[in-house]
Amino acid sequence: MFWRRVLVFFTLGPLALLIIYWGGWIYFIAFSILLILAAIEFSQLSRKLSWQVPLLILIPSILAQWLLPGDVQQMLFGDIVISQNLVMPALVISLIIVMCYALWLYERRPEENAPGSWMAGIGGIILFGWLGSHFFRLRALDEAAWQWAIMALVGTWIADTGAYVFGKTIGRHKLSPRLSPNKTIEGYLGGILFGVATTVLLAVIFEFDIIWALFLGLLISVIAPAGDLAVSMLKRTVGVKDSGKFLPGNGGALDRSDSLIWGVVIAFYYIVLTT
Repeated sequence: MFWRRVLVFFTLGPLALLIIYWGGWIYFIAFSILLILAAIEFSQLSRKLSWQVPLLILIPSILAQWLLPGDVQQMLFGDIVISQNLVMPALVISLIIVMCYALWLYERRPEENAPGSWMAGIGGIILFGWLGSHFFRLRALDEAAWQWAIMALVGTWIADTGAYVFGKTIGRHKLSPRLSPNKTIEGYLGGILFGVATTVLLAVIFEFDIIWALFLGLLISVIAPAGDLAVSMLKRTVGVKDSGKFLPGNGGALDRSDSLIWGVVIAFYYIVLTT
């Protein structure tokens, strides 16, 4: 498992950095694939709990949240194609459709868990659609967008890797035995150390303020792992170890994006509010 992770890190890692640097459609397509696969895995896990999250509703709702923001349109098309800000109306319409679907499910298929399907549909749209849109909104920021995106994504990746390494080598005390028995307090602290060190090192390379980067690293490294634990809660309830087989030894796309989603959201608003 460890060497598979190392192999993936050193083969796909440099490619991911290039994709982040290039931005535009290449970046959009690459992370769209990751997030759509994660959404499909989420739908499949939900189905095992008798929660119906139809992809015919989920995927279009997600795509609308990604493509409608003006800054993302600017990044992809070089201009704002749709001048009206339709992000929130599209979100509301998506949530109405999910609600109506749950009502239909309750009326027509009484054996299905309609309330659970309603909540799962809302969660999927918010998680992969609205929150997921920050992958693209972060890269679409003015000025140092690619540097900021690298700091957020690489900082989250390295924090996750550091937690794994520290947990395997010196981990003794369980962080959350019920949610994820393999995660340890030592691993969590090691992940914070690795994540902060990475953002500070990148700040030196990019000539950013070190204190600013230190707080960014702390926020990402402390909060983003909760996204991992939240998905672990879902998998634990279903009774599976991995959400899928997206990467050998690394689990599914949902496993690989659970912390990243929160990392980019935290980074986006931290950058917007402090720069």
